[in-house]
Amino acid sequence: MTTLEIKDLHVEVANPDENAEPISILKGVNLTVRSGETHAIMGPNGSGKSTLSYAIAGHPKYTVTSGSITLDGEDVLAMSVDERARAGLFLAMQYPVEVPGVSMSNFLRTAATAVRGEAPKLRHWVKEAKTAMAELEIDPSFGERSVNEGFSGGEKKRHEILQLGLLKPKIAILDETDSGLDVDALRVVSEGVNRYKERENGGVLLITHYTRILKYIAPEYVHVFIGGKIVAEGGPELADELDANGYVRFTQAATAGA
Repeated sequence: MTTLEIKDLHVEVANPDENAEPISILKGVNLTVRSGETHAIMGPNGSGKSTLSYAIAGHPKYTVTSGSITLDGEDVLAMSVDERARAGLFLAMQYPVEVPGVSMSNFLRTAATAVRGEAPKLRHWVKEAKTAMAELEIDPSFGERSVNEGFSGGEKKRHEILQLGLLKPKIAILDETDSGLDVDALRVVSEGVNRYKERENGGVLLITHYTRILKYIAPEYVHVFIGGKIVAEGGPELADELDANGYVRFTQAATAGA
Protein backbone atom coordinates (compact mmCIF):
# COMPACT_ATOMS: atom_id res chain seq x y z
CA MET A 1 0.00 0.00 0.00
CA THR A 2 1.40 3.35 -1.11
CA THR A 3 0.28 6.67 0.38
CA LEU A 4 0.87 10.15 -1.00
CA GLU A 5 0.07 12.65 1.73
CA ILE A 6 -0.13 16.42 1.30
CA LYS A 7 -0.53 18.55 4.42
CA ASP A 8 -1.25 22.29 4.58
CA LEU A 9 0.67 22.94 1.37
CA HIS A 10 1.38 26.56 0.45
CA VAL A 11 3.06 27.40 -2.86
CA GLU A 12 4.03 30.66 -4.54
CA VAL A 13 5.55 31.79 -7.83
CA ALA A 14 7.71 34.77 -8.68
CA ASN A 15 5.86 37.97 -9.58
CA PRO A 16 6.50 39.26 -13.11
CA ASP A 17 7.03 42.61 -11.42
CA GLU A 18 10.44 42.09 -9.83
CA ASN A 19 9.69 44.77 -7.23
CA ALA A 20 6.50 43.07 -6.07
CA GLU A 21 5.94 40.24 -3.62
CA PRO A 22 5.70 36.66 -4.97
CA ILE A 23 2.23 35.47 -5.94
CA SER A 24 0.61 32.97 -3.57
CA ILE A 25 -1.11 30.17 -5.52
CA LEU A 26 -1.75 27.27 -3.14
CA LYS A 27 -3.14 28.25 0.24
CA GLY A 28 -3.29 25.21 2.46
CA VAL A 29 -3.95 22.04 0.46
CA ASN A 30 -4.67 18.82 2.36
CA LEU A 31 -5.03 15.61 0.36
CA THR A 32 -4.24 11.90 0.73
CA VAL A 33 -4.09 9.48 -2.21
CA ARG A 34 -3.55 5.75 -1.66
CA SER A 35 -2.92 2.75 -3.88
CA GLY A 36 -5.95 1.72 -5.90
CA GLU A 37 -7.78 5.01 -5.36
CA THR A 38 -8.83 7.51 -8.01
CA HIS A 39 -9.22 11.11 -6.88
CA ALA A 40 -10.64 13.74 -9.22
CA ILE A 41 -9.69 17.36 -8.59
CA MET A 42 -12.10 19.71 -10.33
CA GLY A 43 -12.10 23.48 -10.46
CA PRO A 44 -12.27 26.50 -12.74
CA ASN A 45 -9.34 27.98 -14.64
CA GLY A 46 -6.77 29.70 -12.45
CA SER A 47 -7.73 27.88 -9.26
CA GLY A 48 -4.28 26.32 -8.80
CA LYS A 49 -4.89 22.72 -9.91
CA SER A 50 -1.88 22.54 -12.23
CA THR A 51 0.27 24.29 -9.63
CA LEU A 52 -0.50 21.40 -7.28
CA SER A 53 0.69 18.88 -9.86
CA TYR A 54 3.88 20.84 -10.55
CA ALA A 55 4.62 21.21 -6.85
CA ILE A 56 4.33 17.44 -6.36
CA ALA A 57 6.59 16.78 -9.35
CA GLY A 58 9.19 19.38 -8.31
CA HIS A 59 8.94 22.06 -11.00
CA PRO A 60 11.57 24.72 -10.11
CA LYS A 61 9.22 27.61 -10.92
CA TYR A 62 7.02 26.78 -7.94
CA THR A 63 8.27 27.44 -4.41
CA VAL A 64 6.80 25.56 -1.45
CA THR A 65 6.69 28.04 1.42
CA SER A 66 5.13 25.75 4.03
CA GLY A 67 3.47 22.39 4.44
CA SER A 68 4.63 18.93 3.46
CA ILE A 69 4.39 16.23 0.78
CA THR A 70 5.31 12.68 1.74
CA LEU A 71 5.29 9.37 -0.14
CA ASP A 72 5.12 6.42 2.24
CA GLY A 73 6.48 8.71 4.94
CA GLU A 74 9.46 9.90 2.89
CA ASP A 75 9.88 13.66 2.39
CA VAL A 76 9.12 14.31 -1.27
CA LEU A 77 10.15 17.96 -1.02
CA ALA A 78 13.69 16.88 -0.12
CA MET A 79 13.94 14.86 -3.36
CA SER A 80 15.16 16.07 -6.75
CA VAL A 81 12.81 15.68 -9.72
CA ASP A 82 14.43 12.44 -10.87
CA GLU A 83 14.40 11.05 -7.33
CA ARG A 84 10.66 11.68 -7.17
CA ALA A 85 10.18 9.72 -10.39
CA ARG A 86 12.27 6.82 -9.11
CA ALA A 87 10.32 6.88 -5.84
CA GLY A 88 7.14 6.21 -7.83
CA LEU A 89 5.60 9.58 -8.77
CA PHE A 90 4.50 10.28 -12.34
CA LEU A 91 3.11 13.42 -13.96
CA ALA A 92 1.26 13.38 -17.28
CA MET A 93 1.51 17.01 -18.33
CA GLN A 94 -1.30 19.16 -19.65
CA TYR A 95 0.98 20.48 -22.39
CA PRO A 96 3.58 17.79 -23.27
CA VAL A 97 6.73 19.34 -24.71
CA GLU A 98 8.44 18.47 -27.98
CA VAL A 99 11.96 17.01 -27.83
CA PRO A 100 13.46 17.30 -31.33
CA GLY A 101 16.19 14.80 -32.17
CA VAL A 102 15.23 12.25 -29.51
CA SER A 103 13.20 9.32 -30.77
CA MET A 104 10.24 8.04 -28.78
CA SER A 105 11.80 4.57 -28.56
CA ASN A 106 15.08 5.90 -27.12
CA PHE A 107 13.26 8.26 -24.77
CA LEU A 108 11.02 5.54 -23.37
CA ARG A 109 13.81 3.00 -22.86
CA THR A 110 16.05 5.62 -21.24
CA ALA A 111 13.22 6.64 -18.91
CA ALA A 112 12.48 3.02 -18.01
CA THR A 113 16.17 2.41 -17.31
CA ALA A 114 16.33 5.44 -15.00
CA VAL A 115 13.20 4.47 -13.08
CA ARG A 116 13.89 0.73 -12.86
CA GLY A 117 17.56 1.12 -12.02
CA GLU A 118 18.77 -1.08 -14.89
CA ALA A 119 18.25 -1.25 -18.63
CA PRO A 120 15.47 -3.64 -19.66
CA LYS A 121 16.64 -6.52 -21.82
CA LEU A 122 16.31 -5.35 -25.40
CA ARG A 123 14.30 -8.30 -26.70
CA HIS A 124 11.89 -8.13 -23.78
CA TRP A 125 11.67 -4.34 -24.03
CA VAL A 126 10.76 -4.37 -27.72
CA LYS A 127 7.90 -6.77 -27.01
CA GLU A 128 6.77 -4.77 -23.96
CA ALA A 129 6.78 -1.45 -25.81
CA LYS A 130 5.09 -2.91 -28.89
CA THR A 131 2.28 -4.37 -26.77
CA ALA A 132 1.79 -1.11 -24.86
CA MET A 133 1.64 0.90 -28.09
CA ALA A 134 -0.89 -1.51 -29.60
CA GLU A 135 -3.13 -1.19 -26.54
CA LEU A 136 -3.17 2.59 -27.03
CA GLU A 137 -3.67 2.27 -30.79
CA ILE A 138 -0.34 4.00 -31.47
CA ASP A 139 1.22 3.25 -34.86
CA PRO A 140 4.59 1.46 -34.37
CA SER A 141 6.22 3.99 -36.72
CA PHE A 142 5.82 6.61 -33.98
CA GLY A 143 8.65 4.90 -32.12
CA GLU A 144 11.16 6.38 -34.56
CA ARG A 145 9.70 9.89 -34.52
CA SER A 146 11.07 12.63 -32.28
CA VAL A 147 9.25 12.92 -28.96
CA ASN A 148 5.95 14.78 -29.54
CA GLU A 149 7.35 16.62 -32.57
CA GLY A 150 4.51 17.20 -35.02
CA PHE A 151 2.15 15.13 -32.88
CA SER A 152 -1.51 16.12 -32.61
CA GLY A 153 -2.93 16.89 -29.18
CA GLY A 154 -4.43 13.43 -28.96
CA GLU A 155 -1.18 11.75 -30.02
CA LYS A 156 0.75 13.64 -27.35
CA LYS A 157 -1.71 12.54 -24.68
CA ARG A 158 -1.52 8.92 -25.81
CA HIS A 159 2.26 9.16 -25.52
CA GLU A 160 1.89 10.38 -21.92
CA ILE A 161 -0.28 7.36 -21.09
CA LEU A 162 2.18 5.11 -22.91
CA GLN A 163 4.83 6.33 -20.48
CA LEU A 164 2.45 5.63 -17.61
CA GLY A 165 1.98 2.05 -18.73
CA LEU A 166 5.69 1.39 -19.22
CA LEU A 167 7.07 3.19 -16.15
CA LYS A 168 4.48 1.70 -13.75
CA PRO A 169 4.58 4.40 -11.05
CA LYS A 170 3.01 4.09 -7.62
CA ILE A 171 1.03 7.33 -7.93
CA ALA A 172 0.01 8.94 -11.24
CA ILE A 173 -0.90 12.63 -11.45
CA LEU A 174 -2.80 13.35 -14.67
CA ASP A 175 -3.04 17.07 -15.39
CA GLU A 176 -6.00 17.67 -17.70
CA THR A 177 -5.21 14.60 -19.76
CA ASP A 178 -8.64 14.96 -21.38
CA SER A 179 -8.02 18.42 -22.84
CA GLY A 180 -7.87 18.47 -26.63
CA LEU A 181 -9.09 14.90 -27.06
CA ASP A 182 -11.86 13.81 -29.38
CA VAL A 183 -14.27 11.10 -28.27
CA ASP A 184 -12.22 8.20 -29.66
CA ALA A 185 -8.93 9.44 -28.20
CA LEU A 186 -10.63 10.06 -24.85
CA ARG A 187 -11.82 6.45 -24.79
CA VAL A 188 -8.39 5.04 -25.66
CA VAL A 189 -6.56 7.22 -23.13
CA SER A 190 -9.08 6.42 -20.40
CA GLU A 191 -8.75 2.70 -21.06
CA GLY A 192 -4.98 3.11 -20.67
CA VAL A 193 -5.39 4.76 -17.28
CA ASN A 194 -7.81 2.06 -16.15
CA ARG A 195 -5.38 -0.68 -17.25
CA TYR A 196 -2.61 0.95 -15.24
CA LYS A 197 -4.81 1.13 -12.14
CA GLU A 198 -5.94 -2.48 -12.49
CA ARG A 199 -2.52 -3.97 -13.25
CA GLU A 200 -0.38 -1.91 -10.90
CA ASN A 201 -2.96 -1.04 -8.22
CA GLY A 202 -1.72 2.50 -8.65
CA GLY A 203 -3.21 5.61 -7.13
CA VAL A 204 -4.55 8.21 -9.56
CA LEU A 205 -4.88 11.96 -9.04
CA LEU A 206 -6.95 13.18 -11.99
CA ILE A 207 -7.06 16.94 -12.55
CA THR A 208 -9.81 18.13 -14.87
CA HIS A 209 -12.32 20.87 -15.66
CA TYR A 210 -15.00 18.64 -17.05
CA THR A 211 -16.88 15.52 -16.06
CA ARG A 212 -16.71 13.81 -19.46
CA ILE A 213 -13.54 11.87 -18.61
CA LEU A 214 -15.16 10.72 -15.36
CA LYS A 215 -17.62 8.73 -17.45
CA TYR A 216 -14.65 6.56 -18.45
CA ILE A 217 -12.44 6.79 -15.36
CA ALA A 218 -14.66 6.44 -12.31
CA PRO A 219 -13.32 8.29 -9.24
CA GLU A 220 -14.02 7.18 -5.70
CA TYR A 221 -13.34 10.71 -4.46
CA VAL A 222 -14.06 14.14 -5.95
CA HIS A 223 -12.48 17.36 -4.64
CA VAL A 224 -13.55 20.89 -5.59
CA PHE A 225 -10.56 23.19 -5.95
CA ILE A 226 -11.19 26.94 -5.62
CA GLY A 227 -8.77 29.75 -4.81
CA GLY A 228 -5.76 27.53 -4.20
CA LYS A 229 -7.33 25.00 -1.86
CA ILE A 230 -9.90 22.22 -1.61
CA VAL A 231 -13.24 23.68 -0.58
CA ALA A 232 -15.49 20.62 -0.86
CA GLU A 233 -15.12 16.85 -1.03
CA GLY A 234 -17.41 13.98 -1.84
CA GLY A 235 -18.02 10.98 -4.04
CA PRO A 236 -19.01 10.73 -7.71
CA GLU A 237 -22.28 12.50 -6.95
CA LEU A 238 -20.31 15.71 -6.41
CA ALA A 239 -19.06 15.54 -9.99
CA ASP A 240 -22.66 15.14 -11.15
CA GLU A 241 -23.59 18.31 -9.27
CA LEU A 242 -20.73 20.22 -10.89
CA ASP A 243 -21.80 18.97 -14.30
CA ALA A 244 -25.35 20.20 -13.71
CA ASN A 245 -24.70 23.46 -11.89
CA GLY A 246 -21.06 24.46 -12.39
CA TYR A 247 -18.82 25.98 -9.72
CA VAL A 248 -20.96 28.99 -8.82
CA ARG A 249 -22.04 27.71 -5.40
CA PHE A 250 -18.46 27.00 -4.42
CA THR A 251 -16.93 30.19 -5.82
CA GLN A 252 -19.56 32.28 -4.04
CA ALA A 253 -18.89 30.48 -0.77
CA ALA A 254 -15.15 30.91 -1.17
CA THR A 255 -15.56 34.63 -1.90
CA ALA A 256 -17.86 35.08 1.09
CA GLY A 257 -15.36 33.34 3.35
CA ALA A 258 -12.34 35.26 2.08
